[in-house]
Amino acid sequence: MSTENRIDATLKNIEGKAQEAWGEVTGDPKDKAEGKAKQAQAQVQHSVENVKDEMKRAID
Repeated sequence: MSTENRIDATLKNIEGKAQEAWGEVTGDPKDKAEGKAKQAQAQVQHSVENVKDEMKRAID
């Protein structure tokens, strides 16, 4: 499941970057902010997966 979560986080990050870029192009601060928020969520998801992997390695 870890791989699926990482893929979801990567897709969310890409979506956030695209939305932020669209906000830059259109001058819409809401889109820019939402895009940055999605990127932050993706970063948190990646961090959680990293912690899970470290815990699995420590147990093994």
